[in-house]
Amino acid sequence: MVNVRDLDPGASPLDYYGSELRRLREAAGLKQGELGSAVFCSGSLIGQIETARKVPTRELSERLDAALGSDGHLARLVGLVLRSQLPTWFQAYAAMEARAAYISTFQAQLVYGLLQTEAYARAVLGVREEGDLDAKVAARLERQRILEREEPPLVWVVLSEAVLHQEIGGREVMRNQLAYLLDTQERDWLTVQVLPFEAGEHTGLMGSYTLMRFDSDPDLVYTEDFVQGHMTANSHAVREGSLRYDHLQAAALSVEDSAARIARVMEERYGPAPGPDERAVA
Repeated sequence: MVNVRDLDPGASPLDYYGSELRRLREAAGLKQGELGSAVFCSGSLIGQIETARKVPTRELSERLDAALGSDGHLARLVGLVLRSQLPTWFQAYAAMEARAAYISTFQAQLVYGLLQTEAYARAVLGVREEGDLDAKVAARLERQRILEREEPPLVWVVLSEAVLHQEIGGREVMRNQLAYLLDTQERDWLTVQVLPFEAGEHTGLMGSYTLMRFDSDPDLVYTEDFVQGHMTANSHAVREGSLRYDHLQAAALSVEDSAARIARVMEERYGPAPGPDERAVA
């Protein structure tokens, strides 16, 4: 028999979600196993979510809403739950990122978080095995939903060419990640440039950083170290970051040449996409 523990719905977004799921399930007259079967998961998972021991995904939340006839209630709640899974020091940045009208970022080592595939994100976040990796990945993918809005922010990304060569997650993961970057060329509000090795010394040598502009708030500049992030609206810092970014854009390859460079690295370093027969080979 499932051990039902009392939840304090006000303790956290996850606790509130769990209490709401239990309330909706009981109102529908369903046992945990019955609801699990209806949404293609185990009754045990339903129980873990109801007791705030497991973080739900957006996909599961949408299936639960459909099964329970809850009119998108859980799908709306899951955004709060997933944002709460981000590191505490990162949550303020994520909130501002979601409000930004224009985002420009230089990335020296990794693909920008909003453009990472699920497999790439899992490899990055799994470097240190601390906490619930599934929850971390789901939280990162949730951040990317701002790109699916009817009016998404304008995004400009400059990637060091080193990002394309740093093998994260293996060859197939990298190939799919670079293919995804090429697919973004179809979005007229999203621009990706590659800063090539031949650019030599450049104004991004101090590391990755992000600039954010807003419709009615001061501009911000964001940087990270290995412990936490730093966000400031200091006018000198924003001005210096903007000036350095202008130089990075000028030194980077054109959008068309950047796409060609990504495609070349994808083919030469990570090989052609495997065919059906090749995938079947152990």
